[in-house]
Amino acid sequence: MRQEVLPPWAKASSRVLLLSTSLKKGKQVMKKLVSMLFALALFTTVNGAFAQKDPMVGGAAMYPSKNIVENALNSNDHTTLVAAVKAAGLVDTVEGPGPFTVFAPTNEAFGKLPAGTVDSLVKPESHDQLTRILTYHVVAGHITTRDLKKMIADGGGKATLTTVEGGTLTATMQSGKFLLTDEKGGTATITIPNVYQSNGVIHVIDAVLMP
Repeated sequence: MRQEVLPPWAKASSRVLLLSTSLKKGKQVMKKLVSMLFALALFTTVNGAFAQKDPMVGGAAMYPSKNIVENALNSNDHTTLVAAVKAAGLVDTVEGPGPFTVFAPTNEAFGKLPAGTVDSLVKPESHDQLTRILTYHVVAGHITTRDLKKMIADGGGKATLTTVEGGTLTATMQSGKFLLTDEKGGTATITIPNVYQSNGVIHVIDAVLMP
């Protein structure tokens, strides 16, 4: 049987059609690849965001679905603070809807106080003084370090925060860190920022602030 011989123009047309088909397939593969990479990037970003909202404090994960007291109870670094809150009868208050911004001193921070101070503060006769100190670490509202940074910039290098106790804290920045200065001139540094809670936000600090 005689094999049909295609003219040169037909062969060229066939090659163009084949090339066009290959390019279309290549574009489809590329689109799928781009879509997969985009999905992977989105997944990583979202998971990273959740990871930032559930930091570890005192060996325990802090969940934004729990309130301030529920999360603090799980932190091994805040057992003194929790005991003080209980002694002052502030559990129900701090578990309230808020929102509250709490500057939470660690056990080590309380340990910097003069010997016997904590034992004295948790006694019934020191109830009012303990309440003043604890509420001095609480500010009404939901203030993140991003908010704090803007407040400091707007204030020309410092921001004044009015506490629930009625006194003020002065916030500044030094070498990229947030510092809080109390009314007696004592300072504390935020060591773990933006620990989100269902009723506010906690910033872990390394010293006890005094009204």
